[in-house]
Amino acid sequence: MTRGPTLPAHHPPQLPRPLDAFNAACATEARALLLRCLHSPRWSHRIAAHRPYPDLDALLAAADEAAYDLSPADISEALSHECLPRLPEDTYSAAHMALDAAHAAYEARFGHVFVIYLGDTAPSETADRVLEAIRSRSANDPDEERAIAADELRRLARGRLGTYLRGAGSCATSPNAPTSGR
Repeated sequence: MTRGPTLPAHHPPQLPRPLDAFNAACATEARALLLRCLHSPRWSHRIAAHRPYPDLDALLAAADEAAYDLSPADISEALSHECLPRLPEDTYSAAHMALDAAHAAYEARFGHVFVIYLGDTAPSETADRVLEAIRSRSANDPDEERAIAADELRRLARGRLGTYLRGAGSCATSPNAPTSGR
């Protein structure tokens, strides 16, 4: 039995991915996006300058490396643009009051907002996790806490950047979205 010619395999059109758009964006746009993920001009310039990235893992590795290289002044600047994590809408007012009191004590001790990465925390556990962590970390020595806060900033930036570039929304929708100022 003779068969006719085989048609070439059908390949769906290659649609641009968020990473492709990031790689192709002008430097100003790329840095603006990066600043929404971590407010550090040095960090954003470094990551934007090394585009294009072959894949998201390479970009996230570069973001981590750049975050590890932040100076104390860079970390201070990034911390000054952070805010407390948002609690779920149905959180009891007592939890809000406890968190406000714990944060006030933390900020008085360390001079900056409390930061924590909550990417793997269920919304129903957010208040408990934040309150436990803020109370636990308040006992840290200032240098130790500064190092922990820097690592949490790195994790926040990585999470926000990954969320944005996976096409799941913008960095501003993160539960720990940075503010434009305090």
